[in-house]
Amino acid sequence: MGKYLNPGCMKFQQVLNSEIYVDKTEMVSYINSIINTEQRYVCVSRPRRFGKTIAANMLAAYYGRGDSRAVFADRLIAGHDNWDKYINHFDVVRVVMTDYIKENKDVSESLEKMTERILEDLSEEYPDVKYDPDDLFYSMDKFYRKSGIQFVIIIDEWDAVFRACKEDKKGQKLYLDFLRDWLKDQEFVALAYMTGILPIKKYGQHSALNMFDEYSIISPMQLAPYTGFTEEEVKEKCNEFGRDYEIIKEWYNGYDITDIIPPDPNYELQKAIGKEISQKHYSIYSPLSVVKAISTGIIQNYWNKTENYEALAEYIRMNLEGLKDSVALLMEGGRIKVNISKYQNDMTSFNGSNDVLVMLIHLGYLGYDVENKEVFIPNNEILDEFKTSTESTEWIDTFKSFKKSQELLKATWNMDEEKVAMILEWFHDEAENKTYNSEAALSYAIQMAYYAGQKYYTNVQELDSGKGYVDLVYLPSPKNPDKPALLIELKYNRSVTTAADQIRNKEYMQRLEHYKGNILVIGVNYDKEADTESDDYKHHTCRIEKA
Repeated sequence: MGKYLNPGCMKFQQVLNSEIYVDKTEMVSYINSIINTEQRYVCVSRPRRFGKTIAANMLAAYYGRGDSRAVFADRLIAGHDNWDKYINHFDVVRVVMTDYIKENKDVSESLEKMTERILEDLSEEYPDVKYDPDDLFYSMDKFYRKSGIQFVIIIDEWDAVFRACKEDKKGQKLYLDFLRDWLKDQEFVALAYMTGILPIKKYGQHSALNMFDEYSIISPMQLAPYTGFTEEEVKEKCNEFGRDYEIIKEWYNGYDITDIIPPDPNYELQKAIGKEISQKHYSIYSPLSVVKAISTGIIQNYWNKTENYEALAEYIRMNLEGLKDSVALLMEGGRIKVNISKYQNDMTSFNGSNDVLVMLIHLGYLGYDVENKEVFIPNNEILDEFKTSTESTEWIDTFKSFKKSQELLKATWNMDEEKVAMILEWFHDEAENKTYNSEAALSYAIQMAYYAGQKYYTNVQELDSGKGYVDLVYLPSPKNPDKPALLIELKYNRSVTTAADQIRNKEYMQRLEHYKGNILVIGVNYDKEADTESDDYKHHTCRIEKA
């Protein structure tokens, strides 16, 4: 037994000895099924505090040579057929990349040091094998051919280079090439298992590690039930320790995942012909927070004990594409559509707010609704993180604008024409007059004013009504069927009456028949030539009618 070679059971045993332990050993059954197959490359990426290191220590204890049968014999895994097929069957090499990859430290030197230490352990185990101390790949193959024992290689914090050396593109590429040469198509590798926060990093048109299957917080696939504590497991522990489950749920629940395997290109065709695609949903909890709350009985934010909230503030402070407004909406319980496929899988290449939001999913600051492709703040603990991260004075204007947007929405529902016009005037003044020089500019400004409506509505621009287009339409989301549909017609130097009449003349009811009786027709006009000398002058006028 060495530090890196077959490290033994001690670390996993310490978990078993803990006051609160949730048995995840059944995960071994799935991993056993992919040993020495094309699927033997596993990359588990999910946020900190979600048990990645514990699972890695469990696998090291199970597969490493030694004697861990007694450790697993009374665990859930023992209920599976052939549960001990590979127990103590391999030489395990277990490394934690953050032990070597450091900020402002040369990546090449770090990998050389790691190579040296792994080979030292191997040479002590197999003193008769001649190896090359500068070539990890060649040497491990030599050890394997001498012993006849394959390796299980477990790499924790695999993505350390992208977090500690964000700007070192050369070092990142060197590191990825190192991993590929070490692991890909090597006969001595029975299993390569990596954990990290970020998904597999891509550069150019190809991935250096394209042999890996990605089990992420977004798509955990077969490892879904082992991604965190499940609802049933948390309920059981709450009952055992006499804690209020509903409070625990409110504070720490909210990561909704599915075990569905990403479909092949014929997915839509299969769906169309009625082929059943089974999937199971899991409501996942962060293990660290749940253990702390249940063991102490203290309900609070345990997140910043391991993650500095400045990490969150750093990214949302960029305000790419109005990201701050998106954050304000999320903090009010709203949801935002994202495209997870556009994310570049690193911490520096941000092409817009979408990339930042998707990265925050991987960091655990946002939940992801896989069916609706929306992000949201999952629970009170994370909401507390956002509140802490947005306390600085730079957020005052953002929250002020969002509050005004909420007031505008309520005034619209109340059909308070004067207040709607007044609030639109406020947004007009905030945006500066120069932005209002056409109906198109007015449309953009009105959408910003109604930004808070995204919590309740889907915004459709220029809805085809059969006879032309309605400028802006806000359709209630399925979760808010009680809200009225909003049809907004905009005019520039015309009249609100003209705007409202135009909506009616477009026979919109043909398209919105099922909203009949719960529609508000809203005409908005902007009068550029309003008499600024008048005490009650305003550029905006508004007409709201029920339909």
